[in-house]
Amino acid sequence: MDAIDQNILNILQKNARETVKQMAEECFISSPSVSVRLQNLENRGFINSYQAVLNYQKIGFSIKAYIHCAVNAKDKQNFYTFIENVPNVTECDCVTGEYSMMLKVFFPNTVELDEFINQLQKFGDTKTNIVFSTHIGPRGLHLSEENVSLNKKNHKD
Repeated sequence: MDAIDQNILNILQKNARETVKQMAEECFISSPSVSVRLQNLENRGFINSYQAVLNYQKIGFSIKAYIHCAVNAKDKQNFYTFIENVPNVTECDCVTGEYSMMLKVFFPNTVELDEFINQLQKFGDTKTNIVFSTHIGPRGLHLSEENVSLNKKNHKD
């Protein structure tokens, strides 16, 4: 991946609807070159998908929360199967620490959030943090030659 690819990825993270022509102008290359680079970035797995970032509050999901759940290793697969079928879960990460899972969820109200937490507790203890406000994000990771080079160097060791 070179600096032009990084620039294309930065542009897409800010606005995935930007046209190939606009990207070409910003990168000082031709539109066909941008198209080829996009295809290569997709084929190499650098781009997983293109998604809209929604305003969940405006569509009625005013409660954003992070739920930590202590899932026993033997129950992991059943846990994953369960949460994959809950559309309110927008992210699930397996993490270090006292709680093995961290979920990012959106609910219309605390009653529905509480009902979901009650269902989760069959997998282990939970701890919930309700978000009051978000000052940064969601946003992409700004790529530059420096941080990409550092990351490559760290993965060689």
